[in-house]
Amino acid sequence: MFIAATIAILVTMALTLARALLGPTLFDRLLAVNSFGTKTVLLISVYGFMTDRPDFLDIALVYSLINFLGTIAVLKFFEFDDPGSETYQEDDF
Repeated sequence: MFIAATIAILVTMALTLARALLGPTLFDRLLAVNSFGTKTVLLISVYGFMTDRPDFLDIALVYSLINFLGTIAVLKFFEFDDPGSETYQEDDF
């Protein structure tokens, strides 16, 4: 059962990687990379269950937090062109 899940996750990871390389827009590519990270978390979790090592779930949790924060940082960078800028422009006033 876990081997079938691992194979299915690897196939979807390959398709997601192809989408990340061929995506027409930046946001399609970013969504594909974020999805690839989510599938990596699933793969780490399944591997932890297969090898009967529950500490892999902690690693998967940390990786998912890093994936989320990285996605937010990249989106903020491409929206404002400066990661430290405020959420408003001076021309708004």
